Amino acid sequence: MTNSTVLFTDVTLGTTRLENRTGVAPMTRTSATQEGLATEQMVSYYEKFARGGFGFIVTEGIYPDDQYSQGYLGQPGIINDEQMQAWKKVVEAVHQQGSKIIAQLMHAGALSQGNRFVKETMGPSAVEPKGEQLGIYGGEGSFPTPREATKQDIADVIAGFTEAAKRAKEAGFDGVEIHGANGYILDQFLTDYTNQRTDEYGGSTENRVRLSVEVVKAVRAAVGPDFTVGIRISQGKVNDHTHKWAGKEKDAEIIFGQLGRSGVDFIHVTEYEAWQPAFPEGQGASLAALAKQFGRVPVIANGHLEDPEQARAILEKGEADAVTIGRGALANGDWANKVKNGEKLEEFEPEKILSPDAKIKDFEA
Repeated sequence: MTNSTVLFTDVTLGTTRLENRTGVAPMTRTSATQEGLATEQMVSYYEKFARGGFGFIVTEGIYPDDQYSQGYLGQPGIINDEQMQAWKKVVEAVHQQGSKIIAQLMHAGALSQGNRFVKETMGPSAVEPKGEQLGIYGGEGSFPTPREATKQDIADVIAGFTEAAKRAKEAGFDGVEIHGANGYILDQFLTDYTNQRTDEYGGSTENRVRLSVEVVKAVRAAVGPDFTVGIRISQGKVNDHTHKWAGKEKDAEIIFGQLGRSGVDFIHVTEYEAWQPAFPEGQGASLAALAKQFGRVPVIANGHLEDPEQARAILEKGEADAVTIGRGALANGDWANKVKNGEKLEEFEPEKILSPDAKIKDFEA
């Protein structure tokens, strides 16, 4: 077993001190009630990871408004007091085990495939998303073409994230992570082919990252300086795994630079394999390293880091300050304790989790 000492040193994200640098990645689940309430099953799910030694947990994506944000039926929300109160039980269970928990706020936009509030979808432009809906979450066939967001819609998106962040703070979460990755609404604005706008939110990379920056600034203003705020960024998407930024390192400089100056306490970068070069040439820095270079804030790396050697290496190289584990955590709820104690890790076997009759369905996204 590798020398994993660096994984188990403390680190601070904003005002949140983590006992160690191992975290559970946000993984989409559909085990909330129809009304979007966190359940006892979810309390047990998150508590298991805290008991297993992880320093922090990032929740599944939580929808922040009662308009276009919900992505999946059975997804939890934080749009009202009832939902907020349900999350308190999860937060308390995690805290009792000595871990920290960060609420991921997610607006699905054009990738919504189950929304109890509206039938149509909304995106930056009327562009049909690539790929097909995710069957494990009840989706089927191609995605509908979204309607183009108006300026009022954009204002509503910002307001939704902002109000949700305030409720997350009230629920006792240690911070929020704004979901700007994986093809959801903020990433749709950031992505060249899904964003065909000609106003200040479209065209150049500076314009396409504008909504993410505005959301961060609004959330920061709402929750104050003493509540931890981060953002998740990726190139690939749940419906377009191999997408890369056309501007390569220049895009990375603009995107991470703007976000780093917007008020975030951390940037959570996810790639298929976190340590690989960010762009197709096969040489150069990883996306995490570029986030660190240009964002100038702590970076969390995600992407097949369940091998402790890979997780340790990306920290020791200074490319990231913490790591999150997805599949490895599903296979080993006590991954952190096992690694710390030099114990054997179980392999991830998706059929145990993604079987047709499974009550819990998880996906690293």
